[in-house]
Amino acid sequence: MRKEEEGDIGARLVAAVRERDALESQESFARAMELTKAYAASGSATNFNTIPKLFYDLFEMFETGRDPRSR
Repeated sequence: MRKEEEGDIGARLVAAVRERDALESQESFARAMELTKAYAASGSATNFNTIPKLFYDLFEMFETGRDPRSR
């Protein structure tokens, strides 16, 4: 993934957090949050540093439709 694309995803994430009423990225944000919370609560998370990365990757996946692991 190029830096411009990564920055674009970061900007979309920041916009989704700041503008909770904006609809553009809210569905991606909500889906990523729901799955991340389920993972964190499942007991499968052994390294808690991975949880923010998981959320970011899920948000990216829902926004772009691409697998973030393919970079």
